[in-house]
Amino acid sequence: MLSLIQNDWLKLFYLITSVFVVILVVQQRGDPLKTIAWLMVIVFLPVVGIAIYFFVGKNYRKEKIFSRKELSDSRQIKLLTHYQPAIATEISQWTGEALDDKKPIMRMLYNSEKVLLTEYNKVKILFNGKETFSTIIEALEQATDHIHLEYYIIEDDIIGNTIRKILIRKAQSGVEVRVIYDDIGCWSLSKSYVRSLKNAGVRIFPFMPVRLPFLTRKINHRNHRKIIVTDGKIGFVGGLNIADRYISGSDELGPWRDTHLKIEGEAVYSLQSIFLLDWFFASKRNIHHHDKYFPPCSCTERHLMQIVASGPDSDWASIMQTYFLAIATAKSSIYISTPYFLPNESILTAICSASLSGVDVRLLLPKRSDSKLVMWGSYSYIGKLLDAGIKVYLYEKGFSHSKLMIIDDVFCSVGTANMDIRSFDQNFEVNALIYDQRITIAMRNIFMNDIKGLKNICIKEWAQRSGWVEFRESVARLFTPLL
Repeated sequence: MLSLIQNDWLKLFYLITSVFVVILVVQQRGDPLKTIAWLMVIVFLPVVGIAIYFFVGKNYRKEKIFSRKELSDSRQIKLLTHYQPAIATEISQWTGEALDDKKPIMRMLYNSEKVLLTEYNKVKILFNGKETFSTIIEALEQATDHIHLEYYIIEDDIIGNTIRKILIRKAQSGVEVRVIYDDIGCWSLSKSYVRSLKNAGVRIFPFMPVRLPFLTRKINHRNHRKIIVTDGKIGFVGGLNIADRYISGSDELGPWRDTHLKIEGEAVYSLQSIFLLDWFFASKRNIHHHDKYFPPCSCTERHLMQIVASGPDSDWASIMQTYFLAIATAKSSIYISTPYFLPNESILTAICSASLSGVDVRLLLPKRSDSKLVMWGSYSYIGKLLDAGIKVYLYEKGFSHSKLMIIDDVFCSVGTANMDIRSFDQNFEVNALIYDQRITIAMRNIFMNDIKGLKNICIKEWAQRSGWVEFRESVARLFTPLL
């Protein structure tokens, strides 16, 4: 009898808890699809579903863990912004007729996040891992004052140890070396790797360390940024992590196709600022003598750029808003390459509406992915895209990991953010936005080379897929807001 009473009390307690959590989920007022997905998890995974929601599902955008970062950022911003070129308020004088449609993007980013527009910049597009890392190594070797490096993944492999040895040698020679690594992205990084850097004088800290992976909400908000700044003059940003597979590929997926940028000029100040803000958050240490981190710019080339960062510490989903506004203001063409396509309803509607209005919209996705569940979820959107007249290509030459968006041959975005809900809402990301016809056309040519020889998906053939495949994709799509 006692056990029956206890069971009844447990059932009542669980019922009350479940109702409370359901109300909490609904009150988040987020994406309805995401809300429904979490409700399904709670209903179909009793007890476990509630635990998962509290650890990885709750929206902490405005709660203490990130409001503290926002506060520290605001203090540091006051020290850093006066080192950056103050030309953002005069947007109109820098844009000609070809760029008039992109002014809303510039203004939106400046008004919401004070993202500065920079003019004097030199940009080199790095097409693959071999070219990217040879260029990075050259810049690291030439550094004389400081090296700042921030990465989601650093692996203890050939390229990882090549970078490690350079950092050690530079630190021992008197160069200031600071490293931020994401604690989950570098979960497999050995303690000896980190210790060897510390012993050489490299200042290295994990971003939001996770001690108990299944008992903390931190696991769901990761630093997905990839930034290198040397001497305040040269910066790197893009999609490549520090791992051999970005150079030599993998047995399962073949060659990895990715895009990175080397930047010189005023935009490097923005990358430097983002790094220093993240450094303050990760290390809890102030950096003094800011002048040397923002040396006078000697660049004479002129390419308009903004460096936009986003994350759960901000009121605004800046990169998602940039994607939306760029798509919505497109006049002639939209070319997108992303390894993971799990858009929210706003982005999906914008892309389909652009195509239906006559804009040439093309989307490149990988045919093989490092995450089958994400790939199935991505494929679940293809039918609607095809119905809207969008040309969808599946990359067959390996694994396409590039995060590119090219609009009207005058605007392009290259960076770390995928076109998925995780990049929009949960991860810390950074993208370079380029308002320049010459560079954008070069980026378009790279996109066209990627789809060369590929046949865009035929809507009739796609509709003939087996019922099991469609069901698998539909189930994966239900959980895409959680991936």
